[in-house]
Amino acid sequence: MKIPPLPERKKKAGRILTLLVKRYPRPTTALRHSNPLQLLVATILSAQCTDVRVNLVTPALFQRYSTAQAFADAEQSELELMIKSTGFFRNKAKSIIACCRALVDRHAGRVPETMDELVLLPGVGRKTANCVLGACFGKNEGVVVDTHVARLAQRLGLTREADPEKIERDLMTAVPQKDWYTFSNALILHGRNVCNARKPACPECALKTICPSAKAFVKEFWS
Repeated sequence: MKIPPLPERKKKAGRILTLLVKRYPRPTTALRHSNPLQLLVATILSAQCTDVRVNLVTPALFQRYSTAQAFADAEQSELELMIKSTGFFRNKAKSIIACCRALVDRHAGRVPETMDELVLLPGVGRKTANCVLGACFGKNEGVVVDTHVARLAQRLGLTREADPEKIERDLMTAVPQKDWYTFSNALILHGRNVCNARKPACPECALKTICPSAKAFVKEFWS
């Protein structure tokens, strides 16, 4: 798919955001949390797992471990058992414990408010950092690029990159910084509800008139 010049992508991104916010007012993360630490842990758990599943696991988890110190002192085997249903539970348990030990050692148990500090924590990449910064601190330091955002950005003609960081850079140039977090979550919601991976519901899509992939789908359907 040919990617249009930047001015056209900026115009398209603005139109996409306008249409999606009409459908999904005030889009934000679906991960339930009461504070930055809870969202940080929940986002680590969400790797290769649905938010629905994570939300089933976290109430008991956050009751058992309410502070960074509690997670840092956790027995890995016990933590693994509590998060087992989220998949990759051994690696996730290691990451959560190591991350919280770093929070205790470097930040007095508090979640830092900058990208530079967050990505130095074990198990935390730009996706997790952007989610925490946007949801908990109201900061737009980047774009949350999960599988939904990557898929939709490609289908909508906003990028042809496959690497998440390269996709993020393309979206950061096309979308105004003040809208980065909102844009990310609007795409995520649309990816879950309409533009899914295997069978996108193009005829029902609010973006069908400006999406090259939808136009290709309709052309193929009627040919």
